[in-house]
Amino acid sequence: MTQEGLDKLKKDLADALAQRPVISAAIAEAREKGDLSENAEYDAAREAQGLLELKIANLKNMIANAKVIDASKVDTETVGMMNRVKVLNVSMNREMEFTIVGESEADFSKGKLAATTPIGRALMGHAKGETVDAKVPSGIMKFKILDISL
Repeated sequence: MTQEGLDKLKKDLADALAQRPVISAAIAEAREKGDLSENAEYDAAREAQGLLELKIANLKNMIANAKVIDASKVDTETVGMMNRVKVLNVSMNREMEFTIVGESEADFSKGKLAATTPIGRALMGHAKGETVDAKVPSGIMKFKILDISL
């Protein structure tokens, strides 16, 4: 994961933790309205609290297990994490560029491709000039690696 990705996770965690008092207040307010067995507001607030706590637990786990990659130690001989990869999609005769990132940082619209995707997995470990096959839901796509950089 990049330092930028870890910082984003930490910000998301801080934002989620800041929501705890808001949801607690909503639960308290709903509780004051009487019979909890037929109180839809109370049920909704409790459900929101459960979802928030799950999100917080997931974010804490991701942060605890995150490994920040030192960009100065990234190899550009073969495709790996944090590499910017320029490829020719042979199947569509179209050049594409991706940065290989961890799942939590992936954003295809910004050119950030998760290493765990079929295309990411296919490219990993291959060198400039090689052609690789990626098994995607629509079939097999061929990619020729044109360049690897940081």
